[in-house]
Amino acid sequence: MQSLTGTGVALITPFKKDLSVDTEALERIVNYQIDGGIDYLVVLGTTGEPATMDKDEKELVIKTVIKANNGRLPLVLGVGSNNTKEVADELISRDLSAFTAILSVSPYYNKPTQEGIYQHFKAVAQASPLPVILYNVPGRTASNMLPETVFRLANDFSNIVGIKEAAGDIVQAMRLIQGKPDGFLVISGDDMVTLPMVLAGGAGVISVIAEGFPKQFSQMVKLGLERRVDEAYKLHYEIADSIDMIFEQGNPAGIKHIFKELGLCDDVVRLPLVNINDDLAARLSAFVNKLHPAAVQ
Repeated sequence: MQSLTGTGVALITPFKKDLSVDTEALERIVNYQIDGGIDYLVVLGTTGEPATMDKDEKELVIKTVIKANNGRLPLVLGVGSNNTKEVADELISRDLSAFTAILSVSPYYNKPTQEGIYQHFKAVAQASPLPVILYNVPGRTASNMLPETVFRLANDFSNIVGIKEAAGDIVQAMRLIQGKPDGFLVISGDDMVTLPMVLAGGAGVISVIAEGFPKQFSQMVKLGLERRVDEAYKLHYEIADSIDMIFEQGNPAGIKHIFKELGLCDDVVRLPLVNINDDLAARLSAFVNKLHPAAVQ
């Protein structure tokens, strides 16, 4: 899956003041990613707030991104649930012709065993007409998909092609990279350790901060893949403070404030998420102005 190496971004869903989906802003954001050198787009990942959207709103987001992208970049669709049958049914029934792959999160809240995680993704792989990227994010799911389970899935199902690894554990990431089958993608799901993972043999990132600063972050990943270590780390340290800040009071509230500063959309989030406080907003605004002064409106 060469098309899914490099920098992918987990698109936000911009909302208007009345909480409706802002399709014009979403089109602007898609174009901003493409103009910034992003390699592929992830639609309706966690950052897109699908947990607070109904079926019609999700369809609107999908159609808007497909139209705005106009075939320019590969698209990945987030399809995940802690109800295995629900995921399988959606993969069987949905028109996925515009997408290159699906991204599917490990079941959350239920806290399945490693065997339960394996059986869940077995059902997902058997139902999916597209390549599947696993998503391990223990901080949200309350369970960790261990490397041994990932290897078992990767070896047993040819359409399981990669993992977005967001355990925040560089040692676990290195074990995945060391033991993975040939061609299997280990993709960082943690912006702060993206560069170390790439330098260790990872395939890139599905990022949140890259959405705000696509040129800098995608260039950092490109330099990392080319083993231009000093140049890559220079960019990493330019961006690093903003990574901590955007997650400080929850995602996507932080990245949406950056977009507001850049004039791309409002910073509206849906409950139970709330906007960042004034202190964090001031710090993020100052960072954007420092890194991107010409873009601030």
